[in-house]
Amino acid sequence: QVHVVESGGGLVQAGGSLRLSCAASGRTFSLLRMGWFRQAAGKERDFVAAISRTGVTTYYADSVKGRFTISRDNAKNMVYLQMNTLKPEDTAAYYCAADFRGYGLGLKGSEYDYWGQGTQVTVSS
Repeated sequence: QVHVVESGGGLVQAGGSLRLSCAASGRTFSLLRMGWFRQAAGKERDFVAAISRTGVTTYYADSVKGRFTISRDNAKNMVYLQMNTLKPEDTAAYYCAADFRGYGLGLKGSEYDYWGQGTQVTVSS
């Protein structure tokens, strides 16, 4: 079992920045591939970013590419999502997800077994 907890959400003006943090425990963190997803009100959950077990490889949704950065610190069992130049359309609940079975990067929600409770990000115009 893996316990995932996000933090760092909040209210920010358009053009601002936020950094989301995600702590994962229960298994050796370096064996977990990690991802961030988001779900806006009334919409389906969307992929945001993914990072490999070593942190060397990352992948982003086109909508956030160049603005968001995913990173991890395996010594601290943490993964981060640095969000810059935020836009109102980035408003959503952001979820961190963990998986230890798959290979490479997980780009779909179905590839992840463990999820956090979510943290709300609201970007005002």
